[in-house]
Amino acid sequence: MRDKKRIVLFEPLFFIFFGLLHLHRIWAFIDRNSYSSFWLHQMDNRNWFYFAMMGVMSALCIAGILLFIKHRGNNQWWRWVYIFGGSYVLFDLFSIVIKLGIWKRLLYWMFDVTNQIWNVLWGAFCILGLASFAVGIALIKLIKQEKLIDRNGQ
Repeated sequence: MRDKKRIVLFEPLFFIFFGLLHLHRIWAFIDRNSYSSFWLHQMDNRNWFYFAMMGVMSALCIAGILLFIKHRGNNQWWRWVYIFGGSYVLFDLFSIVIKLGIWKRLLYWMFDVTNQIWNVLWGAFCILGLASFAVGIALIKLIKQEKLIDRNGQ
């Protein structure tokens, strides 16, 4: 039986990356127009930055889901994020790539700078980012305190 307390090296990096990714949305409070314009441009034009972000996010989500499956029945609480959050992110990315109509309308609604719930929406993403970042830092502290690192994913 695998030790469920073992933390795979990429786990804190996963949470820190997604935390920073969500925390960048503070920009949405500073300048709605440039924030909205930048991300709608990325979705519509699909340049190298767009595909790099999609690739990194997809790879991290797939790795997390595979790690969860590998340790099935013996996972720590944070690994459930890989299943639920990772699956959602993969669905989101897939919907954007195939230009799913309802998803595109949802995203355009989210990036509408006149949206009445702009602050609530982007504030929720910032809180999610802060929570994710905090989990990443907590995992680093656990590694340092208890030497629970598993470099091979075993």
